[in-house]
Amino acid sequence: MKKYIIYIIILMVGLIFGKLFFGNSSDNETNHNHQAESNLSQKWTCSMHPQIMQPEAGDCPICGMDLIPAEADADGLSPNQFKLTKNAMALANVQTIIIGNATANSDNGITLSGKIAENEKANAVQVSYFTGRIERLNISFTGESIRKGQLLATIYSPELVKAQQELLTASTLKETQPALYKAVRNKLKLWKLSDNQINQIESSKKVKENFPVYATVSGTVSEKLVEQGDYTKQGQPLLKIANLNTVWANFDVYENQVSNFKVGQAIAISTNAYPNEVFNAKISFINPVLNPKTRTVTVRAVLNNQKELFKPEMFVTGKVDATVKETKAQLLIPASAVLWTGKRSIVYVKPDTNNPIFEMREIVLGNKLGDNYEVKNGLQSGDEVVTNGVFTIDASAQLQGKKSMMNHKKEMSEQFEVSKKFTSQLQTAYDAYIKLKDNLIKSDAELSKNSASTLHKALQNINMKLLTTNEAHKQWMPLIKTLKSSSNAITNSDDIKVQRNQFKILSEHFILAVQSFGINEVSYKQYCPMADSDKGAYWLSKEKQVLNPYFGDMMLKCGEVKQVINNK
Repeated sequence: MKKYIIYIIILMVGLIFGKLFFGNSSDNETNHNHQAESNLSQKWTCSMHPQIMQPEAGDCPICGMDLIPAEADADGLSPNQFKLTKNAMALANVQTIIIGNATANSDNGITLSGKIAENEKANAVQVSYFTGRIERLNISFTGESIRKGQLLATIYSPELVKAQQELLTASTLKETQPALYKAVRNKLKLWKLSDNQINQIESSKKVKENFPVYATVSGTVSEKLVEQGDYTKQGQPLLKIANLNTVWANFDVYENQVSNFKVGQAIAISTNAYPNEVFNAKISFINPVLNPKTRTVTVRAVLNNQKELFKPEMFVTGKVDATVKETKAQLLIPASAVLWTGKRSIVYVKPDTNNPIFEMREIVLGNKLGDNYEVKNGLQSGDEVVTNGVFTIDASAQLQGKKSMMNHKKEMSEQFEVSKKFTSQLQTAYDAYIKLKDNLIKSDAELSKNSASTLHKALQNINMKLLTTNEAHKQWMPLIKTLKSSSNAITNSDDIKVQRNQFKILSEHFILAVQSFGINEVSYKQYCPMADSDKGAYWLSKEKQVLNPYFGDMMLKCGEVKQVINNK
């Protein structure tokens, strides 16, 4: 028994000594492992370019400044997410909405803008039925109301005088030559003389020199086509007369909305002239031809205008209930939630309802339904979307180096096949652009002026007639207009700051030109996030090395290559 007790005591003593001698070593090893893991997770960033994240200390690859330790992200955010403080949320008045059922019962009416126009079906033209001179015109002004049978004018007509003389002669022979007499009377009737007028001439045996012209319709004179003393020909229009008892309300509908409209559909029309009234009508006509300039289709409704409330050219607003079919995938978001950047549409979502965390989403929109947009792709029911303070959210994302509307790779423009001659002319302009860029790097305003002048001349020498497609023309016209304007502005300025501001505009459009039409060499699209008061700016270079034209020696290497353009 004593032997077992001794064994137990020896075992306990051994455990105590093992703890004393090896316990600290184990703790030290554990601490060392934690420290190693901490060092591995430590990131280094630039105070001026927070989007830079490096695994170890060193220099910023953009501006060359020393990197500093980045704050540990205790929230476990993804690279595209960022967090705002409660104060920032309050100052920006950030408001959100959960999409899905919350917007399903909202007002989905489509609002249209339009104008009142004359009802062309009710319009008429008053013509002269015989050749002559207008001795008296009884219509004084456009807009005058006339009634059917009203005397409009009196006309002296030598042809009519001669025809009357023939009538008087034929009337003496009507017993012996009734056919001749009847033919003469019919001739006068063709000139719109009534039987009473003809009988009066015959009974008085006197030739009338001036004949009256009576209104054939009632309405409003919309245009005077002659003046007193004018000579007219048979069938020549004298007046245009509009019947405004009914008018047209014409609305422009964008092509992506056309499917929501059909003839006979109810439309509620309002106008600023009568803000408290709504006029109900029905769509009577949808133009089968799309306007190629505005990309719209005309939709028309007929309005009763007996009270003369509507005047032609008056602006009106129409509202039609949307006929978009409800599908499981259909979602609606308020228009205030959408940011537009070229072809892309952007919204900010709040992935965590309980925390002020946000991230940017690119979405595809469908029809605009009232104050909402239909979402075809990019969101799902239950997502919480920012509806107010969106620009402030985007600015915060940009400042934190996160994905944002401004801090995002821009889309490549459409490329066109062009002739070698056009490419050569654009290449000459590109060479002049590069010379301008180099002089701005030197901060030499005088040399920059000279280079801009050379560039302007090269742009003027580009022959747009060498472009063979309408699409290429549409792309080139706004580009060349801005390129010439910006290069001319640099030429006429001695201020290097003004020159650099114009160079930003020039570069944005020159990049599109190079992407769309190509040059004979590889070009590097470079970007500085600090240019233009931290709004960021792009430029083109022939070399991969970054030399900043917006700061020169102040921050010569601030920037990075965003894209290599090679469409030779």
